[in-house]
Amino acid sequence: MKGNKKVIAALNALLADELAARDQYFIHSRMLSEWGLSRAAERIAHEMEDETAHADALIRRILFLEGVPAMTPAKLTIGKDLPDIFSKDLAVEMVVVKNLREAIALCETEQDYVSREILEKMLDDTEEDHAHWLEQQLGLIKLVGLQNYLQSQMSC
Repeated sequence: MKGNKKVIAALNALLADELAARDQYFIHSRMLSEWGLSRAAERIAHEMEDETAHADALIRRILFLEGVPAMTPAKLTIGKDLPDIFSKDLAVEMVVVKNLREAIALCETEQDYVSREILEKMLDDTEEDHAHWLEQQLGLIKLVGLQNYLQSQMSC
């Protein structure tokens, strides 16, 4: 099915975001694991899997619309410690939320309701799971202190 060029371009822009988020979560999960923060590493690895699923959905939709998926991720921002990792991951999620909202509006305007529905599911996941969890963790670090939070992320 020949898709709308504007929608395909928007989906490709989102794909770059999702690939970057996936890659950033991947390196962050490995860093956290190496530092012995296995609970945080497991959760960030879960987020990487979610981002991979988002990228897969976008690739499938772009192909269905007879577009060519642009497989170049957006720029990564790698954290230097756990709070920095969470802050950088949250920043990526906030960019994704903004871009998802814009793409959803475009899909509505261009009457591509199937793409809109796919993106709405991603928006729910991004806002209610990824960004919310990261905001919670940053709040917990402020509440209990970094050392206590770090200790809670270890498992022996």
